[in-house]
Amino acid sequence: MQIYWIKAQAPLRVLALCKHLGVQAEFIQLDPTDGSLKTDKYAKLNPNMKAPTLVDGETVLWEASAIMVYLCQKAGSDMWPANHAAEQVDVIKWLSWNDCHWMEAIGNFYFEYIVKSTFNFGQPDQQAIEAGLPLFHKYAAVLNQHLQGKDHVACGRLTIADFQLASMARYWQESQMPMQDYPNIVNWLNKLMQLPAWAEPWPL
Repeated sequence: MQIYWIKAQAPLRVLALCKHLGVQAEFIQLDPTDGSLKTDKYAKLNPNMKAPTLVDGETVLWEASAIMVYLCQKAGSDMWPANHAAEQVDVIKWLSWNDCHWMEAIGNFYFEYIVKSTFNFGQPDQQAIEAGLPLFHKYAAVLNQHLQGKDHVACGRLTIADFQLASMARYWQESQMPMQDYPNIVNWLNKLMQLPAWAEPWPL
């Protein structure tokens, strides 16, 4: 098995899951600044020319959530509830909520402070950040309320939904997300950081 990755939030959740589950793979780091993602060879694996991408024999997968499901099936992990339809629905609900709402709400902060710094795109745009605050507060309130009395997002245990929702939010301090008003989210993120694979997901 090969997993192509760059140092970004989507590959992070896949790599953390591999480490957490003890999945053995060849981890191939690409440099997003040198054209590695845009070669014809790589585009045949991932036509989006992004990362992560998984290759396992004849199986080629892109999109982090699909790769995480595949890895859980491969490892027999209930972080994807393969044998429980109702729990699958619960996980998919939160994967969808992340992609449609949460990423939009926090992605502005992540881009302005993390992506721009990583790729030397200039200084954070404070006007863009302020314009995104209402959306952030709207969806942070939803997640904070949901996490009241809970340690995990779905199924009452650790699932790939936790890794999906936390992959950008883990950078809340560095990206100056106003998370202080949402203690349940902060507590959830802090507990995830107690997992060694989540705290240090990158391959050596």
